[in-house]
Amino acid sequence: MTLIFACIFSFIYSITAIDAQEFEDPTIEERYYKLLEVIRCPKCLNTNLAGSDAPIAKDLRALVYRLLHEGKSDKEIRVYLVERYGDFILYDPPLSPKTVFLWALPVIGLLLVFWVVLKVGFQKNQPQLSAEEAQRLEEVDRS
Repeated sequence: MTLIFACIFSFIYSITAIDAQEFEDPTIEERYYKLLEVIRCPKCLNTNLAGSDAPIAKDLRALVYRLLHEGKSDKEIRVYLVERYGDFILYDPPLSPKTVFLWALPVIGLLLVFWVVLKVGFQKNQPQLSAEEAQRLEEVDRS
C-alpha cells in the first residue's frame, strides 16, 4: 500500500515540475528551447535550464520566456544573464582575460602529463654505467 502511495505521489510531483508555457509564435518557442539548452542552472553543477527542477531554474525559465516576449534577442538575453550570474551561466563561456585560464588549463595539463611521461620514460631506459664500463666505452670511442 505504501508503494502505491509513493508511486502516485511521485507521478503527481513529476507532473507539477513541468512548466507549461504558451507560445503563439513557433519561432519564439524554438528560440526558447534552444536558450534553455545552452544556459546552465546556477544551482545545479552540470544541468541546463531545460533539465533542472531547481526553483531558480524555474524562475530563470520564466525570465527567459518573459524576455523573449518583450522582443529581446538571444544575444541580449545571454548578456543580461551573464551580467547577473557571470560567465558560469553559459555552457560555452567566451574567451576573455577572465576565462583564458579555463580554456588553457586542459592544454597545460596535457602538456604537463606528456612531459612527465617522457621524462620518466627516458630516465628508466637509460642504462647506468659503472666506472669500469664507462672507461671501456671511452677506449672504444678513441679507437
